Amino acid sequence: QVQLVESGGGLVQAVAPLGLSCAAAVRTRSSYCMGWFRQAPGKEREFVAAISWSSMSIAYADSVKGRFTISRDNAKGMVSLQMLSLKPEDSAVYYCGASDTAWSKSSYDYDYWGQGTQVTVSS
Repeated sequence: QVQLVESGGGLVQAVAPLGLSCAAAVRTRSSYCMGWFRQAPGKEREFVAAISWSSMSIAYADSVKGRFTISRDNAKGMVSLQMLSLKPEDSAVYYCGASDTAWSKSSYDYDYWGQGTQVTVSS
């Protein structure tokens, strides 16, 4: 069953801004934590950013800190990731996830996942 749906991926040049959105199903809109992860070919899924239900707790991977911004709108059931100053190394499939159990940077603690959206950054 589809619980999360991402949109906004595409092919962009380095330094160009790109925004990703994640539309959540009703039962995932009150999750403890929402996050973004990414996975490049042949690599493990890695943490990008996370945000709590209240938006009071926000965390970013060191690799994207200062360049990406995560936000959450519970009323609309949407989580967004604004990516600025993109680098070729940011190229990957980006996944939106939801955790009902804990605030976490680990993919193992997330209960629901979107299908992923491809982001390709050229130099």
